[in-house]
Amino acid sequence: MIKLAITGGIGSGKSYIARQMTQLLGIPVYDSDSRAKLLYQSSPEVIRQLKAIIPGELYDQNGNLSKDTLAAYLFASDEHAAQINAIVHPAVKADFLEWASQQQAPIVAIETALLAESGIDKVVDKVIRVDAPLELRIERAMKRDGATKEKVLERISRQQEYPSPDIIINNV
Repeated sequence: MIKLAITGGIGSGKSYIARQMTQLLGIPVYDSDSRAKLLYQSSPEVIRQLKAIIPGELYDQNGNLSKDTLAAYLFASDEHAAQINAIVHPAVKADFLEWASQQQAPIVAIETALLAESGIDKVVDKVIRVDAPLELRIERAMKRDGATKEKVLERISRQQEYPSPDIIINNV
């Protein structure tokens, strides 16, 4: 089985390319963002580790994650972000590998913005980086997320561009 990674910064068009790969080529694509959100709610190990580092009520009495509490902790410092990433990235990587092993297709892919940071680059065969002009990326992200230009630029500044992809797709 060949494993591909689809990566790129916010608003670059990763999701569009992933949908095209599925619709036109039949390639199953693992969406790391949605799976990470699922793991925040369903993985006992992720939940235990998060509760150990984040003060306050991270989960309500029904077990629902407080996104506000998580976001406040995450964005309070780079150290906090690193702590959360050290919990979530390995869980997503393991979940992707488990998911991939269950697929019947000869090629699978993962859509992820944080390729090197998560270690996913070590478990895929080829990397596809999706690029788009900065102003277009900002416009797309503002429209999609209802975010201000400043918030989008802040998120862009936190993302590292994968330096040596096998394929670059300019999505304009």
